[in-house]
Amino acid sequence: MIIDVKDLKKFFPVRRGVFRKAVAFVKAVDCINFYIKMGETLGLVGESGCGKSTVGKSILRLMEPDEGEITFFSRQNNGKIIPKDILALNSKELKKIKKEMQIIFQDPYSSLDPRMTIEEIISEPMIIHKMGKENKIKKRVEELLEDVGLKPEHMIRYPHQFSGGQRQRIGIARALALDPKLIICDEPVTALDVSVQAQVLNLLNDFKKRFGFSYLLIAHDLSVIKHLSDRIAIMYLGKIVEIAENEDLFKNPKHPYTEALISAVPITDPGRKRKKIILKGDVPSPVDPPAGCYFHPRCPYSQSICGTVEPKFQSFEETHMVACHFADSLELNGVK
Repeated sequence: MIIDVKDLKKFFPVRRGVFRKAVAFVKAVDCINFYIKMGETLGLVGESGCGKSTVGKSILRLMEPDEGEITFFSRQNNGKIIPKDILALNSKELKKIKKEMQIIFQDPYSSLDPRMTIEEIISEPMIIHKMGKENKIKKRVEELLEDVGLKPEHMIRYPHQFSGGQRQRIGIARALALDPKLIICDEPVTALDVSVQAQVLNLLNDFKKRFGFSYLLIAHDLSVIKHLSDRIAIMYLGKIVEIAENEDLFKNPKHPYTEALISAVPITDPGRKRKKIILKGDVPSPVDPPAGCYFHPRCPYSQSICGTVEPKFQSFEETHMVACHFADSLELNGVK
């Protein structure tokens, strides 16, 4: 295991009045649990605004969580693995751990400093962590650019001189600079053209095979998640409602929301047809979520208990868990 997240919460205050008093809270991440194994890719998928990116940033403490435990299993130089509570670390200790955890941001246009050359952007983390002299760092930058499909001579250019796909490759090179163990991919292909998306995904998959990285892959597109993930977690309104192995989730979904997401995945075979599930209503406000199951106002299988009692995570198999009162009795349609 590389990381273990337990009961993670992150609420944002809604302030009003002259004194900016908190009158309510946006429940962006509401008590979620998951883990990622060494060399594994966990896909985190859900609608926009459900809290996916907040989870990733909370793990890195780019946002400070309100509650929970985040245990990172740090590998020492002697090969010994030491568990460390990320939320209990001070700034000096956190800096050492962050060397082993990096992030690829969603927007390749705003995540690169336009005033810095590509060499400065990629070498900055190595300089901060004192990973060698100038010549050694420059050589490492050249190697990283070649690894992501760019040329060493590109290092003297600025971000505005590259396309979106090339910028994202630069962002990937920066994330690889410190040789991390865990990389959080925050919707890394959302802002890219479809043709470029495949190139970036294949690049990430290649690095996983070559270097044994662990990924937390955040996306709202299940087809992207399916391409790279070993396990998939489905998130809705700040909560994880289902976690399962990739193939098992698509063939045997247990939560109605997962079923609706799978039905929306485009089919490449023109001879096949799949009934698309159109959910009623809109996503409830995270400021005032529904009682009981958060999904029950839009669920086609909702019953009276769903509006009053919050479902607990049930385990159907060792790697398949779901939060639904009727998960064992519903016959949901997956990919047949």
